[in-house]
Amino acid sequence: MDEIINELDIKVDEEYIKEIKEALGESLATRHIDYTRIKEMAEKAKEYRLIPEYVEEFFKRAFQKVDGKFKIRKDGFMAIDSIPYEIRKIAEEVDFKNRYGSILRHYPKVTFDKEIAFKNPDAEFISFGHPLFEALLEWVKRNYFAKLQRGAVFKDPAGRYDGVLWFFEGEVKDGKGEVAGKRLMAIYDDEKELNEVNPAILWDFVPSDDNEPVKVDMRREKAQEYAVGTVENYKHEIVEERRRQAEIKRKYGIKSLEFLIGELDAELADLYERQAEGEKVELAIRNKEERKRQYEESLKMLQKEIEQEVSLAISMPKFLGAVLVKPTSAKDMVSDEEIERIGMEKRDI
Repeated sequence: MDEIINELDIKVDEEYIKEIKEALGESLATRHIDYTRIKEMAEKAKEYRLIPEYVEEFFKRAFQKVDGKFKIRKDGFMAIDSIPYEIRKIAEEVDFKNRYGSILRHYPKVTFDKEIAFKNPDAEFISFGHPLFEALLEWVKRNYFAKLQRGAVFKDPAGRYDGVLWFFEGEVKDGKGEVAGKRLMAIYDDEKELNEVNPAILWDFVPSDDNEPVKVDMRREKAQEYAVGTVENYKHEIVEERRRQAEIKRKYGIKSLEFLIGELDAELADLYERQAEGEKVELAIRNKEERKRQYEESLKMLQKEIEQEVSLAISMPKFLGAVLVKPTSAKDMVSDEEIERIGMEKRDI
């Protein structure tokens, strides 16, 4: 800043700068960065398997399903030479383009790890929010969502679960009608009671070849009612965060606008006096009155926006699918024990 000021060769009113800093809250950027919260979010990402390796594995499997071709380069990066027609077709849809942007014809150097991308600016970082990844997600949804709702059978190697896992999508909207948050919820139903569990628990189960149908309508209604309470709890979490953000907006945004309006009031009072004494200051008065009107309008809009952002409502949880979980049979347990024994022998060697 000092170098820029010297280059501009202007005289700075230090007192005025000090007043502005106090009015606008110069420390906002550093004071409200909650590093503990960032760390917690990073830990949750690991807990929910949102680490780069899992995102990459999902991409590879889904991309192959849509007949996409890729190769792993000698340096470990992925190379995508062409994009399948079905993915390009989704990406060309107007709503999709406006939301995520356009997809390139090919990606010669790809990574799914943000840290690696920072160190290699020539690499394309692909993850949630990237147009190619989002188009692939949309393709999976369109082609597999109906199958997901029909259900699947999994086995629990630990033998702890014997029931149905109901999956719902919970959504919370604010007073502006915008989505404040979405969450994937899993409700475990053992026909005795219902309990919310971490959706990532599915990773601990093994897909089964059993053809036993999952009766998804059996207790779905009760599970959905239970999920409503879960979404309500989620809404309270969002409310706390929204209130924290609203307090920052009130403290700095509203305070700043009120300060600027007060300054203009004082300047206008002075101009009105000069006008009464015969001085021609009509243009200056009009300009300041217009600026004051703009600030007052911005103040009203900000106040309304804050009220809308903390006014939250939930939607009925959307049913996504059901998974029948069966404990591993005695035969499977013998097999697992045999594998474990062989592994122990190998380790001793």
